[in-house]
Amino acid sequence: MAGALILVLNVYLVTRENIWNWPVAIAGSAFYIVVFLKQGLYSDTGLQVVYIVLSVYGWYHWLRGDANRSELPVTRTSGREWTMFAAAGVGGWAVLFFIVSRLPGTALPALDSALTATSLVAQYMMTRKLLENWALWIAVDVAYVGMFIYKGLYVTALLYAIFLGLAILGLTEWKRSIDRGSLALS
Repeated sequence: MAGALILVLNVYLVTRENIWNWPVAIAGSAFYIVVFLKQGLYSDTGLQVVYIVLSVYGWYHWLRGDANRSELPVTRTSGREWTMFAAAGVGGWAVLFFIVSRLPGTALPALDSALTATSLVAQYMMTRKLLENWALWIAVDVAYVGMFIYKGLYVTALLYAIFLGLAILGLTEWKRSIDRGSLALS
């Protein structure tokens, strides 16, 4: 339960573009490494490790700001970026599926791998403050809720249902951030 509360705080802080989301994310991911490892969700276990690495990167990137060292603004994902993210997601899914489907005790390897690959893309997009990361999180959270209910991880399913609501809030808030930036330029 403690890990769930930490991660709810984390996602809420992200919706507010608060830099303190990153150390909170590191703590929550460390907790969930243990939970997912015990359930045989190896892709999700590895995902938490990568989240820790991406959280360190995101913390640095949000502190450093943009090329002018000013606050990193929320921006939209370009068509070129979408192409790269789609290729990374599909490639990541294929590699993860190949690996985890061969591990003993692996649960739902195709779904686990697909959700992990998509989550990695969404997390990277978040570190760059790309608005559309929230659309990926919304889709992933819906699927995760179902998977965790199926696995009997009801507290974690509830956590991801809360994440779903926060992802909708994040999409709304970050869209407003873009709109405020557009107004400042006019």
